[in-house]
Amino acid sequence: MTQAMRAIEIAGPGGPGVLRLTERSRPVPGYGQVLIRVAFAGVNRPDALQRAGSYSPPATASDLPGLEAAGEIAAVGPGVSGCAVGDEVCALLPGGGYAEYAVTHARHCLPVPRGMDLNMAACLPETFFTVWINVFLRGGLKAGEIFLVHGGTSGIGTTAIRLARLFGARVFATAGSPEKVQVCEALGSERGIDYRKEDFVEILHAAGQADLILDMVGGDYIRRNLRALKDGGRLVQIAFLAGAKAEVNFAEIMSRRLTVTGSTLRPRSDEAKAAVAESLRAEVWPLLDAGRIGPVMAAEFPLEDAAGAHRALEADHIGKIVLRVA
Repeated sequence: MTQAMRAIEIAGPGGPGVLRLTERSRPVPGYGQVLIRVAFAGVNRPDALQRAGSYSPPATASDLPGLEAAGEIAAVGPGVSGCAVGDEVCALLPGGGYAEYAVTHARHCLPVPRGMDLNMAACLPETFFTVWINVFLRGGLKAGEIFLVHGGTSGIGTTAIRLARLFGARVFATAGSPEKVQVCEALGSERGIDYRKEDFVEILHAAGQADLILDMVGGDYIRRNLRALKDGGRLVQIAFLAGAKAEVNFAEIMSRRLTVTGSTLRPRSDEAKAAVAESLRAEVWPLLDAGRIGPVMAAEFPLEDAAGAHRALEADHIGKIVLRVA
């Protein structure tokens, strides 16, 4: 008989109140997959978009929300090597993290960094995969370059500031209050920019203009980002909180040799995600093991209060939010 587990499902499109505790059958790992006994699950904006009905999971993924988790491997499927039952891991998930058990590709698991608690480890996969892909692999950030990240106190923002600084970039970050500006600067930003009171374009021009910008705002920021870039600069778009459409003069992009790109993480192939995991293992996990970098956590909620976690996610917060599952 299939064993049951507690999980949070989406009763229907809507606000946080549509998240409800339910009982589901425990998933079974397939070829190349592992079953994780989830201790903590990360809470991310794609989860809120899925809850609201505007971000459907891939056809092969669980309908349960949750794109990252930390816990212990409870079972392995056929064809798995390099990890075993009992290993503590944090993992990128295709979905299903808001549950006591979740399955994912074995190569999307990474070891819990030395000395790090599982609640903190659950904050790592989604943001570190996203930042590593877009800032370093796709954006090509190099030591000495000027880097601007919008939303500097978000999970993505705090991770981008710390990683970019550790890899030798000059970091600038926007945030929405003096207190958040101070957080950005404490994390390693050379200059925090209060976007409610200051013009990031003017500030970046005074600093020498940006080589790379990571943006999740979109809308009017798209044109302003292009103005803030130096000739040959790169804009990487990963979300559109203010809208996905803007009027852009492509003659400027051509004449100034600008690069405009972007990516999404969830739809990428298992092989592509596994390659990113290996790159992180080699380049970033030693920094985590050494305690030179780590996540910023805002709050922890019990699994049954997933609605409260989503309200906190959509309110004013700094860093990551997790669900305590175990």
